[in-house]
Amino acid sequence: MTQSVKAAVIGAGVAGLLAARELQREGHRVTIFEKSDRLGGSWVYDPRVEDDPLGLDSDREIVHSSVYLSLRTNFPRHIMGFSDYPFGKIGDPRNFPGHEEVVSFLNEFAREFGLVELIRLETEVVRVEAVVDSVWVVESRTSGVSLEEVFEAVVVCNGHHTEPRLANLPAGIERWPGKQVHSHNYRIPEPFRDQVVVMIGDGPSAHDISRDIATVAREVHLSSRSPDVEVSKLNNHNNVWQHSKIDQVYEDGTVSFQDGISIHADIIFHSTGYKYHFPFLRTNGIVSVEDNRVGPLYKHVFPPQLSPQLSFVGIPYRAILFLMMELQSTWIARVLSGKVHLPSKEEMLADVQQHYQCMEECGIPKHHTHRLHPNEFEYLDWLAAQVGVLPVEERLREIYWQICKTIASPTGHTFRDEWVCPTQHIN
Repeated sequence: MTQSVKAAVIGAGVAGLLAARELQREGHRVTIFEKSDRLGGSWVYDPRVEDDPLGLDSDREIVHSSVYLSLRTNFPRHIMGFSDYPFGKIGDPRNFPGHEEVVSFLNEFAREFGLVELIRLETEVVRVEAVVDSVWVVESRTSGVSLEEVFEAVVVCNGHHTEPRLANLPAGIERWPGKQVHSHNYRIPEPFRDQVVVMIGDGPSAHDISRDIATVAREVHLSSRSPDVEVSKLNNHNNVWQHSKIDQVYEDGTVSFQDGISIHADIIFHSTGYKYHFPFLRTNGIVSVEDNRVGPLYKHVFPPQLSPQLSFVGIPYRAILFLMMELQSTWIARVLSGKVHLPSKEEMLADVQQHYQCMEECGIPKHHTHRLHPNEFEYLDWLAAQVGVLPVEERLREIYWQICKTIASPTGHTFRDEWVCPTQHIN
């Protein structure tokens, strides 16, 4: 016999909308809490930036979105849809659309499945706490008015692209006279006009933003801690250089790299990722975040001691993320309805500890706990098996691996405009 629970979903981005749809499909009663005034989560462009460019001030007014004006998706629309709701072309003919079209897609999805009426906009969740078995209190605030409600399950879908994670810079950085900023507070290149910028990071965002800034900056110097980096000027860019890790900074504004080159810089730009952050969650230490490890979480979703009443969607990265979040959401919904059963708490904790041990034996740092690569499809197929659906289609795997390979190539900066779908079966 299936059961229906009253469930709170925190966040109306991709994860929250998928979680709500799957919960509703299983007959659960759903309320979605969204802090901003519109759905879309991390994909919503907000021209505002925080008054603390590094995000260190805990009293700052937090801007949720980290989207910059020129941002386009890293993956083509062919693998950004959901299993029964493809990402079609909504006005943008490009294979790699901009953030505006992603938000349009999510709005259409929400309307199609009756999710809009479940969302409480401009409602911030300030506390989630278990009071007795299977009973959770969710305290929210709307226009300064607080409200406490009781739920039988809480699904956390608040994203992880808001709280900046900074690079570890050498001693003396506090006396370095230039400015520092994190990519969370980047929107447009104009503030960097005629500046010499050191960009720390080697991910897609670092490369995208560095090229965006290079259109107005005097010089941009990419700094990577990768041991394989080759010191060079980037192709097709007269004012962008690639360097190794920063070695020293000096009071006169000089920044020296481990490759032996020194420059006088105006700005150090941290494109170094984000921290998992759940300021509303009260679990008496059962769930914690330590060096970007959220845990313990069974398969990155369920805290063994609080399952299935508490769960998380969207924690892992480096995979086909929209598909991953859909599968996670389906798993959660069916566990709550009683159609799918979890292992015992002891078995789940043992599985988590085994994962941690394997990481340690392989020399994988703790902050990469939720990185799925290179086993992303093993994880997706495992989720699919839990909910009784077919493994990931071969064509989606082919597209995914081709994009990963293309991004890593020397001409990866032009891949969005040059990529051709390797399969004829286009959504």
